[in-house]
Amino acid sequence: MPFAPSYLALLESGELDERILKLKGLLSPCGLCPRLCRANRMEGEKGFCGAASEPVVSGCNLHFGEEKPLTGGRRPRGSGTIFLAHCNLLCVYCQNFEVSRLGEGTAVTEARLARMMLELQDVGACNINFVTPTHYAPQLAGAVRVAAAMGLKLPIVWNCGGYERVEVVKLLNGIVDIYMPDMKYSESGPARRFSHAPDYFDRCRESVSEMHRQTGDLILDETGTALKGLLIRHLVLPNGFAGSEKVLRFIAEEISRASYVNVMSQYRPAGMARDYPGLGRYPTRGEYEDVVTEARRLGLTRGLE
Repeated sequence: MPFAPSYLALLESGELDERILKLKGLLSPCGLCPRLCRANRMEGEKGFCGAASEPVVSGCNLHFGEEKPLTGGRRPRGSGTIFLAHCNLLCVYCQNFEVSRLGEGTAVTEARLARMMLELQDVGACNINFVTPTHYAPQLAGAVRVAAAMGLKLPIVWNCGGYERVEVVKLLNGIVDIYMPDMKYSESGPARRFSHAPDYFDRCRESVSEMHRQTGDLILDETGTALKGLLIRHLVLPNGFAGSEKVLRFIAEEISRASYVNVMSQYRPAGMARDYPGLGRYPTRGEYEDVVTEARRLGLTRGLE
């Protein structure tokens, strides 16, 4: 049976409109992420993330650097990536500092976002991949509604930092097909120092559990292309700042040992990292291999191939 994204059923039933209204009700005063900064974004006030009401797009293209299931498996076609400016985490080591902190990009309407999605579909994208979407959840849901009414049929990827408000994730049920959260930290100290979010792991565990409840383990088609499910990223930080063992144990014991987990080695001291003791170097090969070994010990082998 051909894959059909679940937002099409929500569109037909009218529930998609109800979800969008509820999400937009959280936009001003803003309660879209765990910070609950209450900025009046519809009146032009910027939230903690730096965003006002209009989405800002810093790039839109076919991306072949994502995980293999997102780019087409054995038949790479590229992930239809829409990079969004600003961020609700503002990590001091962000590799996209100009986009996340400075908001570089172009403000767009929901209608323009919808056209971007359809253009990506037309050039053969495997999915629509929203990068750093949390603070624009209502506008993105609205754009999906417009695009779906015009023929969009691709899975929606929610490529986020993992610092999500579970109430918002519940409203995305059926709008998002593939959740791709980071799980950055397991300890409050590094989360506070580097991402201003001491409650990061608590909020991340809640939201990732809900994401898995909605979509389950990652489902691939016959080519190895992702259709639906959860894909988790974990970036290895120097000096054990990520608390990797505890993150991996949570995934294995409370989510699923069949979870697709990408243990990432590409940390580099970008942004303001060199101003923070211990962040100003690359992880060693041994630090990275220790995390991979732990993932294998826990049975989290999907994503390590």
